[in-house]
Amino acid sequence: MNHSPSHPLEPFKRDIEVIEATLKEHASCLHPLIEEIIQYIILSGGKRIRPVLAVASARLFNDNLSSQIYMLSIVPEYLHAASLLHDDVVDKGELRRGEIPAYKIWGNKKTILSGDYLYATAIKIASDFNNPLIDRTIAMTVQLMAEGEVMQMMRAYDEGYSKEEYYSIIKRKTGALIACSCMIGALFGGADEEMAGNLYEFGLLIGNAFQIVDDLLDYTSDTSTLGKEIGADLKEGKITLPIIYALQSTENEGVKRLRQILKKKDTKEGITSEDIEWVRGFLSATQAIEMAFKEATLLIDKALNSLNAVPRNEMSSRLQRIAKYIIERRY
Repeated sequence: MNHSPSHPLEPFKRDIEVIEATLKEHASCLHPLIEEIIQYIILSGGKRIRPVLAVASARLFNDNLSSQIYMLSIVPEYLHAASLLHDDVVDKGELRRGEIPAYKIWGNKKTILSGDYLYATAIKIASDFNNPLIDRTIAMTVQLMAEGEVMQMMRAYDEGYSKEEYYSIIKRKTGALIACSCMIGALFGGADEEMAGNLYEFGLLIGNAFQIVDDLLDYTSDTSTLGKEIGADLKEGKITLPIIYALQSTENEGVKRLRQILKKKDTKEGITSEDIEWVRGFLSATQAIEMAFKEATLLIDKALNSLNAVPRNEMSSRLQRIAKYIIERRY
């Protein structure tokens, strides 16, 4: 992974190398087909923000950690990879990190079972630490992630979808896993439950901001940079924050057309590239993009404030830089 000197993950370069090796070491299975699918998703790239946050949160409380922190840090990454395998089947995604998604190569059943295996592997690794708080945090996170996926599926293309419902879903699908990464790291580093809870709150806030930025990039980036089809969220029926703001616009004719586009999922033609281009322009014209980005920025500000309750040291400064990077990233 190449980072410029100013990139917030650059100080963790050595950690990321160990994390990558640990991910690869444990992405194995007695059945070669499952192993092939797991390695395909695990080794296809990724920013590794979750394991880095686990390591940083642990070092916030203890600068002399055992190498076991790397084992624990890969648990959220395995949970994330498992959710990607399942999500692509549900959403029928066309690209994943610029590559063909696993279900298009191996089929739905094998992909889903491989995701199940990854979930089980993550839980098994976590159980080896004999820490009930870590176990409970991970179990709660898996439950929240499943709830979020079902909630999103049930509200696909629903133009009555509220901002409160949107936050309820992204908290479960994205925020909870990043919060989990921070909390289990803090617990490993020796933080008590209350202090680890502060890291959970930090992670939840930056996780929600991370998802909002992801949703914005779906309309503001390009396929080669983002690694997935632009407008994929719209085609998959995801009503994200910029769409919610656009639907609240006073541009009545534009809102009417947007609603018509959302309803095209029931037609043979579906949502076209021309529709997506029009939606991108409408989001910009109604300042929906700007409003959603402002909301993500406010979440990061709250996250930075939440760090006031934790020890002040080099690691807290690094956590601050990672939080700021969330709203600066372009992929």
